[in-house]
Amino acid sequence: MKYLCLTLFMLASYQPQSIFDFTATADISQWRIVNDGVMGGLSQGSFSLTSEGYGLFKGAVSLDNNGGFTSIRYPFSPLKTNKDSKIKLRLKGDGKEYQFRIKDNSRQYYSYIITFETNGDWQDIEIPLSQMVPSFRGRQLNLPNFSENQIEEIVFLIANKKEERFDLLLDSVELL
Repeated sequence: MKYLCLTLFMLASYQPQSIFDFTATADISQWRIVNDGVMGGLSQGSFSLTSEGYGLFKGAVSLDNNGGFTSIRYPFSPLKTNKDSKIKLRLKGDGKEYQFRIKDNSRQYYSYIITFETNGDWQDIEIPLSQMVPSFRGRQLNLPNFSENQIEEIVFLIANKKEERFDLLLDSVELL
């Protein structure tokens, strides 16, 4: 009985941790755009707040000059994770595929990634951190999936190997 009470207490007291909650007055100055220009490409992404208070990641992906991606990155103070941790994204996409990436150490050269599809409607997407695979420059690394005890950076990236315009509205990112 005491284990049941303890379990119920832990479930009742658990609160998701907000990584970022977009509002009309949110400070997005720590979000950085990284386009493929770092490698000679010509893709252009931008990030802004809409009048409704959503983060808007939009632009155009170009394959010229060996390009093909654009991203937005948000570093933050480390948040503790465990083997059951998940990320919950509240967003509205344009029917395209995007990557969500995390780093347990922002200075680490590789990220843990997962691809998700958008459908043109508002979506709540839950991503178990343990399903995220290590990758560097589009190549999966021969390392285990995410099993670290913290995260300190998130990234949204589009890189579908084709020229395309894109729009992704972000409402919130939470650690569950």
